This record gives sequence, structure tokens and C-alpha cells, in this order.
Amino acid sequence: MDAERNRRKAGRHLSFSLYGAANRMIRLHKPFLAPLGLTFPQYLVVLALLDDTPCSVGALGARTDMDTGTITPLVKRLQAAGIVTRTRDADDERRVLVDLTPKGRGLEAEVRAVTGKIKSACQLTDRDMDDLSHTLDALARAAQE
Repeated sequence: MDAERNRRKAGRHLSFSLYGAANRMIRLHKPFLAPLGLTFPQYLVVLALLDDTPCSVGALGARTDMDTGTITPLVKRLQAAGIVTRTRDADDERRVLVDLTPKGRGLEAEVRAVTGKIKSACQLTDRDMDDLSHTLDALARAAQE
């Protein structure tokens, strides 16, 4: 009975730990993103677009792990802010392609610098960040299977 209780307790603690860590990380990003006029989810989208554009809304959602109901309004807000463009794909008019505007590209250095600021704030080494990323990616993959 104690073994089962300990397993339930460990599972609960993992859930609380992950939830708390995610919330703390989002809050930690806020002072770095506020001067850029970006929310945390918008930052993730811009970061993804800096690596590969243009990108379909569906592919962008897959890369950021956001569903269509989340990514579409987020991209529309980025468009209203002049950071991205949305255009119909000439080869498939059902698809919408998202690209960075010159203003969005102009944010690249500042957006990419956020990672270093977070690393420093969390007192993580490059190795720590890689290990943590691999652990979280493996956990996410396992949860999807």
C-alpha cells in the first residue's frame, strides 16, 4: 500500500513541479519580452519563424506545439503589430503562409538574446540547458505516444 501511495505522490509532485516550472519560466521571460512588445507565445512564434520562413500556419503550430485555435489568433495579433505577414499559398489557396516583416526581422538579435538572459537568470550552463531540453523533449514525446 505504501509503494502505491508513494507512486501517486511522486506523480502528483511531478505534475505540480512541471506546472510551477512552466509558470515561473513564462514569468521570467516577461521583463525581457515586454520591451519587444511580445507575449511569451508570440516570442515562441517569432523564434520559430526566425529559423524558417515562410511557414504555413499548420507547420508553425506543429513547431510551437500550439493548436490552430491558439496559433491563428496569435498570428493575427502579430500581423496587426506589423511583425508578420499572412498570405495565401499560391500553390494551395487553403494554406496560409506566415513570414516575418522587416520589422519582425529587426527583432532577431533581441529575440535571440532572450535565451542567454534566461540561461543567466537560471544560472544554467550550456550542458544544463541541453540536458534539461532533452529531458523535457523526451517527456513530451512519451506523453504523445
